Amino acid sequence: MTQTAAQPLPRERKCPLDPPHEYERLRADTPVRPLAFPNGSTGWLVSRYADVTAALVNPALSSERRFNNSPVATVQLTEEERKEAGLAASFIGMDPPDHTHYRRMLTGQFTVRRMKSLTPRIDQIVDEHLDAMQAAGPPADLVSQFALPIPSLVICELLGVPYADREQFQHRTSVLLRLDRSKEELLEATRGLRAYMLDLIARKRRQPDDGLISGLIEAEELTDEELLGISNLLLVAGHETTANMIGLGTLALLTHRDQWETVRDQPDTIERAVEEMLRYLSIIQFGLPRTAKADTEVGGQLIRKDETVVLSVASANRDADHFADAADFDVTRDAIRHVAFGYGIHQCLGQQLARMEMRTAFAKLTTRFPDLQLAVAAEEVPMRSDMAIYGVHKLPVTW
Repeated sequence: MTQTAAQPLPRERKCPLDPPHEYERLRADTPVRPLAFPNGSTGWLVSRYADVTAALVNPALSSERRFNNSPVATVQLTEEERKEAGLAASFIGMDPPDHTHYRRMLTGQFTVRRMKSLTPRIDQIVDEHLDAMQAAGPPADLVSQFALPIPSLVICELLGVPYADREQFQHRTSVLLRLDRSKEELLEATRGLRAYMLDLIARKRRQPDDGLISGLIEAEELTDEELLGISNLLLVAGHETTANMIGLGTLALLTHRDQWETVRDQPDTIERAVEEMLRYLSIIQFGLPRTAKADTEVGGQLIRKDETVVLSVASANRDADHFADAADFDVTRDAIRHVAFGYGIHQCLGQQLARMEMRTAFAKLTTRFPDLQLAVAAEEVPMRSDMAIYGVHKLPVTW
């Protein structure tokens, strides 16, 4: 492979629904390319589906966040600050056997039976928010009135977090995900989330309920620090990711009117439609970081011990070598092999819940508002290019 100079992560998008156009060239010419990080260090960017999936199951590549290299954010926390904030205890940044231990523990809480039992409540929550939209009349912001409150309410009820506290964790989560936050803002947000969750855990120990946090307290001998890492991860990821998929997915459907009409007129397409949105609109826009624990190879490139590798799931999901007509948005496509939820042992634990919420949200939205349309020009929709999780800040719609 021809050695090239390290370059920053691709960020420029020709179309807001597409990954940066540079990925297409990288997949063809330099699928494992030297990557320049904002802190001056270098690593590797992986863009092909086959290489990304192989790397995600490579035991020589660690998920531990000890090196804390972000390909885009200039402000980072030290390891001590991460521990103080309760972020270091999150099992998403662990390797086996620690990851296996916590994953098995949580799998017992995210059972298929428990997820299915949520269906009537998800139906009710979606209906209530559509009713409120209808009553308020057009125009509406689909993000604040629909996409964000639905997964926020669901994850709060699942965990046992008071929904009345949503402004606290939604604001602090937003700060965590902003790329332009200062060190002071980041520390304030992480410390606030830590204090809030530790207080909630103390209350659950005194007065348990039927939520998942109480279930973990009852079923496992976990310290407050362990519960903090697990609970904050589930709370933050449980509402931010699905909310942005609903908002961005609606934008994709409204700007591809034939696809909106297919979902609206052919209800049996909803499962495939959701999988296609997950593939086409990967919201993990800056990739998944891994660090080499030993010398290893990715896509024919030697990766040295301690080097950081960034795996672009957004690029992998548009790889034409794996998905026919990968650049096309087709809600009838069989897209189940996408990597929007990751791959291997670190696949998203809450993916079935996210699918349930998205299927219900889009099925009911297209039925209740069959003529929904954007209330502004598509190019005026504010995109979350400034956030770690991609999506739309607002989505003005009318009917």
